[in-house]
Amino acid sequence: MTTNKTALALSVGAALLAGSVQAQENKLYLFNWTEYMDPEIIEAFEEKYDVDVVQNYFNSLPEMFAKLNAGGVSQYDIIVPSNYYVPRLIQTGLVQKLDKSKLDNLDNVMAQFQDPDFDPGAEYTAPYQWGTTGIVYNTETFPEAPKSWSLVFDPEVNPDHPFALMGDGQVSMGGACAYLGHGYDCTDMNAWKEAARLLIDTKGRDTFSGFTDGTPALQQLARGVTHVGLSYNGDYLFFKDEDPETFEHLAFMIPDEGAEMWVDSMLIPSEAPNPDMAHKFIDFILDAEVGAQLSNYNYYASPNAAAEPHLDAVLTEPPVQPSEADMERLRFTPSLEGDPLQTFQQLWSEVQSR
Repeated sequence: MTTNKTALALSVGAALLAGSVQAQENKLYLFNWTEYMDPEIIEAFEEKYDVDVVQNYFNSLPEMFAKLNAGGVSQYDIIVPSNYYVPRLIQTGLVQKLDKSKLDNLDNVMAQFQDPDFDPGAEYTAPYQWGTTGIVYNTETFPEAPKSWSLVFDPEVNPDHPFALMGDGQVSMGGACAYLGHGYDCTDMNAWKEAARLLIDTKGRDTFSGFTDGTPALQQLARGVTHVGLSYNGDYLFFKDEDPETFEHLAFMIPDEGAEMWVDSMLIPSEAPNPDMAHKFIDFILDAEVGAQLSNYNYYASPNAAAEPHLDAVLTEPPVQPSEADMERLRFTPSLEGDPLQTFQQLWSEVQSR
């Protein structure tokens, strides 16, 4: 009798385990930026592979990194971080190498994205989109706005109107460094300290409204809560196309002192519940027509060379494709590790606490 009970228990347990495995196989958990994925692409992928895609969203890289460290590494199958967070994710063991034998469309990637500095040999990453971070401002408030970080950091240029900075410390610190003449991608200790002092002084102004990232920054600008903020070129164009009347008074610019160019990539967390389906998803996005559909939806530049013939005309001109002059001023945000990362985090903590 005991043996039968044990056998029954084992049988039930095996059935439950099989059901759990099957449930995992039929789901893909995607952790992505907001307003960054065409719902029709998700529907097509679900139909092709008979899978349900569960989407979760973040508005900043620190938010994404914190959630991964808090257990998200075993909850998500795909994450989409920017270039300068990739080394940190690799070094902390939060992501796994790609099995390139499962990625037939990898050859579609443009040459400049096939061996990135932040992931030599592209062992962990497949590019998703690329773009720029710049200043978005109210053209009615600033009809002759300077093409400069002074719109944020100089109280004489903007004495009266609310403005916001990004909660991503490296972006805000990079902007301060650029304004001070040290270059957006500065890593010099003295330059950082000077930039931190500028940010603390900037925070102390009555018109500073806080640190706001991504989509919420654009929504504040549209409502008139702020008149100057930082956002991404594709997000800006996406919302302007979706609601031209609300966003018609907003403009995007890349400051002459320099700003950020970034690449977002697809990575698989080290304990992803469904890594095989994750590879299928990456390969699906790297398809020529799907890659073009993605850019046509979210207004960001495609790293997919095979997608180029299928792209909408708006994606071939500013602000999606920066001018040659602006390209010369754009820099990747530096990847920090070890002592420099610790020092930067201490300075940024001081900026936030003051």
